[in-house]
Amino acid sequence: MAKNEDVKQNGGLFGLGAKNDAYAKYFTGQSYLNGLVSPEKEVNVGVGNVTFEPGCRNNWHIHHDGYQILLVTGGEGLYQEAGKPAQLLHPGDVVVTHDGVKHWHGATPDSWFAHVAITTGTPEWLEPVSDEEFATAFKQGKENA
Repeated sequence: MAKNEDVKQNGGLFGLGAKNDAYAKYFTGQSYLNGLVSPEKEVNVGVGNVTFEPGCRNNWHIHHDGYQILLVTGGEGLYQEAGKPAQLLHPGDVVVTHDGVKHWHGATPDSWFAHVAITTGTPEWLEPVSDEEFATAFKQGKENA
């Protein structure tokens, strides 16, 4: 049984949402998306609650002409910028990814994970995070916690 099963049941504070089929090709494993704010002409920001099953992570990606803020709401996750050690994430953690920074985020191998993503700009989706990279990131995250 995975840790933080309560996150699976309700997606944390903002609800599990539907299977994230629209972005499935950019994820390893199953994620769920509950869109909270859609970008529009007057408000150029997207806000969504993303829930990851254990071991699920998104591909490496870059936000161009914008940024991404992650507000961790449940479970245990990982965040890594290219060339830097991974960070272990817990509820209450905040991560700011600046324009042009290559990064990825997702659940640890043994826990559900949820965060609210506040995003502007255009994402460029890159290669998947390999199983080897993921295992190394998990080890680094635990060591640096």
